[in-house]
Amino acid sequence: MKNYKIRYSNFILIALLVLSSSCNKDFLDEELTTAYSKDYYKTEAGIQALAVGTYYQVFAAEFVGEVPLTATESGTDEFHAGGDPSNWIWNSYSSGFKAFVTVSNANTVAANTNWDNLYIGIGNANQLIESATNIASSNDAIKKTALGEGYFLRAFNYLKLVSQYGAVPLKLKTSSTVELEFARTPPQEVLNQVIADFTQAYNLLSNAGAPSKITKDAAAHYLAKAYLVRASEINDAWNSATKTADLQQVVTLSDEVIAHHPLAANYQNLWSYTVADGANEQLPELILSAQFNASTLITVANQQHLYFLSTYDQLPQMKRNLAGGRPFSRLAPTYFVYDVFDHVNDSRFWKSFQTKSIINNKSGNYYANGDLGIMYVVNNASDTRFANTKNTDVIVDSKTGKTIPSVYVAYAADKKGLMSDVRFPSLSKYMDGNRIDLSSIRGSRDVILARSAETYLMAAEAKIRLAKAGGASFADALTYINIVRNRATYKSGENRSAYADGSAAWTVAGQAGIPISYTPENSYYESNNIAATTAATNLTISSVSALPAEDMAVIAKLGYSSDYDRMLCLILNERTRELCGEFHRWQDLSRTKTLIARAKAYNIEAAPNIQDYHSLRPIPQTFLDGVYASGKPLTSAEKDAMQNPGY
Repeated sequence: MKNYKIRYSNFILIALLVLSSSCNKDFLDEELTTAYSKDYYKTEAGIQALAVGTYYQVFAAEFVGEVPLTATESGTDEFHAGGDPSNWIWNSYSSGFKAFVTVSNANTVAANTNWDNLYIGIGNANQLIESATNIASSNDAIKKTALGEGYFLRAFNYLKLVSQYGAVPLKLKTSSTVELEFARTPPQEVLNQVIADFTQAYNLLSNAGAPSKITKDAAAHYLAKAYLVRASEINDAWNSATKTADLQQVVTLSDEVIAHHPLAANYQNLWSYTVADGANEQLPELILSAQFNASTLITVANQQHLYFLSTYDQLPQMKRNLAGGRPFSRLAPTYFVYDVFDHVNDSRFWKSFQTKSIINNKSGNYYANGDLGIMYVVNNASDTRFANTKNTDVIVDSKTGKTIPSVYVAYAADKKGLMSDVRFPSLSKYMDGNRIDLSSIRGSRDVILARSAETYLMAAEAKIRLAKAGGASFADALTYINIVRNRATYKSGENRSAYADGSAAWTVAGQAGIPISYTPENSYYESNNIAATTAATNLTISSVSALPAEDMAVIAKLGYSSDYDRMLCLILNERTRELCGEFHRWQDLSRTKTLIARAKAYNIEAAPNIQDYHSLRPIPQTFLDGVYASGKPLTSAEKDAMQNPGY
């Protein structure tokens, strides 16, 4: 797999050479005899290089920056603005969130960045499809695989586009001349094409090479997702004729994928990263990943380790260190995230969020490096132990007998809460102690794009939707949901205070003389205030009429009463518990038309501003300004007509 990843950089060099071959050869009066031309894409080697480059553009490139945050996590019920305001506007939906996004600083993601990146990937995929179709080769391992990959990659990006923007231009061929006239294709036609492309990929690909390669199972997973999108509420104006058949396909395809991708035994296994290309990046549960590694030959790297961290290094007795991470602090969890978990019986919160750090910058004689320095108490609203949200010098570490310098409590009598401060438990799914130094932004972890736990939840959602139509029972969904929930339980003998994340990739005492702040424990017992136990837990939901208390609280807050609304709420809650921060949330809430209600209920910055039209993104002004009609630039009225309503 490492050789496959290094080919990313080789493809970039090839692309530059292809571009250079079009330069005027009179420059320096030399004839270039070693450069590649576009004819290179007519060879097997060229097609393979093009496939690798398109993989990079479609899967990996966006994780070099903040587009995934702004497109999928900001402005939802899961995350609100953290300690840095660079992309606050994507979370708040304030007046500057339009076809041009008001810039806060150089880190602000522009309105057109995601749009442009997706279409660049589509252009590459179109070239791959055409090259693989036209090549005279009898080698199916080259021709069929590259063609299947091309169809998948094109569908992958169009599914993102239609989910974000609704109607979008549908471009299925490469261009040999400048094109300026484009029309927006209705979502129904775009999704038809997405489904056709994923189906082609499914028919052409094998199941070799997951999760670094696109496989038949990856095509099946995303084909199921496309059917589910088409059957969702945002498309109810036109999807009635296909809805039942689509949902049945979701179940069939999901069952096929699930059979090939067993869940990891422990949820922690997914996130216990210690080295690039290590065991946790090859788990059978993983269907497809965006590939990264520590090679310096690759000039870009995964930066998601930066964005979900609290600024621990500004607190007493603390200093930035490699294991603690470089905290850009863009997104912080909402109270929906804190409250939607069963904190006693469900291990997923405690295995997804860092709640303790040790002192690594002692001052004076009272504290020593290694003493507990930060603790987040994630308790419930009925807990009456705490007078203040900030309990500095109040809580004592049971191991040392010393007060803990920085303690933050979710529920205290002053009711200020964790969202009143820029300190919060850090999502730990992307933490990366394998970087070269404490200031480096180059991460080497792969990013999981698809895993079978989500496939289970897609099948469950399809069953819920079929039950509404009379083609299943709501209880049918529980079979799939309970498998995922049962994996999340504490097993007999398991240490519930144990914790691990990618920070543990740095395993020695310090780096450049700076001690680490990582500690392999969480605040489970301090938060829950229960006696130590190693008994197994149970999260099975036995009846649709007796949903868990944490789900009933959300159902009550959002005012749901019908069985369908309650069960859809359950599945969206379960998706947070299982997939929190894994870059699915905005699309899930948009397609189910629950984004507005949930953001208003749980996101303090979005609540005052979000409106119904925010269920789609604005068409970028840069696109509208560049489009022609009948040989002329669009008029202001024509631009308004092409824009999504409300913007």
